[in-house]
Amino acid sequence: MGNLLPFVGMIMVILVQVSSMVITKAAMSSGVNKYVLIVYSNVLSSLVLLPCSFVFHRSVRLPWTSSNLYRLIFLLSLLGCIGQLCGYAGIDYSSPAMATAMLNLIPAFTFILAIIFRMEKFEWRSTSSQAKVLGTIISITGAFVVTFYKGPTILRLSHQLLSSPQLQWILGGILLAIEAFMTSAWYIVQAMVLKKFPAVLTVMFYLCFFNAILSTIYSLMLVRDPSAWKIRPGIGLVAILYSAIVATTFRISLFSWCLWKAGPLYVSMFKPLAIVVAAAIGIVFLGEDLSLGRVIGAVIIVSGFYGVLWGKAKEESLGSASPKVPFLQKRTDDKSSAV
Repeated sequence: MGNLLPFVGMIMVILVQVSSMVITKAAMSSGVNKYVLIVYSNVLSSLVLLPCSFVFHRSVRLPWTSSNLYRLIFLLSLLGCIGQLCGYAGIDYSSPAMATAMLNLIPAFTFILAIIFRMEKFEWRSTSSQAKVLGTIISITGAFVVTFYKGPTILRLSHQLLSSPQLQWILGGILLAIEAFMTSAWYIVQAMVLKKFPAVLTVMFYLCFFNAILSTIYSLMLVRDPSAWKIRPGIGLVAILYSAIVATTFRISLFSWCLWKAGPLYVSMFKPLAIVVAAAIGIVFLGEDLSLGRVIGAVIIVSGFYGVLWGKAKEESLGSASPKVPFLQKRTDDKSSAV
């Protein structure tokens, strides 16, 4: 049951993330400003998480003086804000299907950062480490294919409901790759924060609160038209409510719990599941064309993903004789005992 719950939780996280991308794309295609969406969703998320943090963590106080925790939370918010901005812009310039394909770079970036911050084992002579390195290289190669090679259309439906007339694939791909890197860094920092203070909802409130402040600052500079801030009943309002309540409050809280239980690399392994779901929804509901370049790139990225997954599984099987605890937790315990 302890292994099943994070697995089910991550499946739900991916389904919510993909559906949020589709709804957000539909709202932006109808004329809703992406920066306005970000601000309103962050503000509403903060308002929802504030009472939740009091209810579930009312007896827990944030140790602001402990090990620069407030700096880590602000850094977490800054990384999330930059990633959110790049993600919304990338979806606006491309599509939810391409966004989910590019998010499969997250395992590769997470692996690199986890090695840098010594959260993952790495030995050149080990086949598991070699598999993870090769999988990382393959994933990044697949991202280049998705971004720079669109190829001929292999599936086209007769309707074009909400898709953009001309998708700016290269710019969208670059922005989505930046989002993937920021998300990987966000995983690493969030693992550090939750290790020091495992009150998920309280951390999420401060995260969304700082995100709301930062996004409001840059959105007021970028959106000069006052009418753009008026949200009328329709897909724009649905996107804000869904993004704030379901995609942010519920998804990130559930994701943070899974991250705390299973570690950053484990949660990043579920990203390829979103490719099939996003492609199907995009074709059926958004009228997107399925191109050869997207299929080839997605296959390459998923192949790299499973290379990293195989290396991780082999590494864990070799260390099965030791107690099965998340590697981040094990390293922290080792450091504590050494002190």
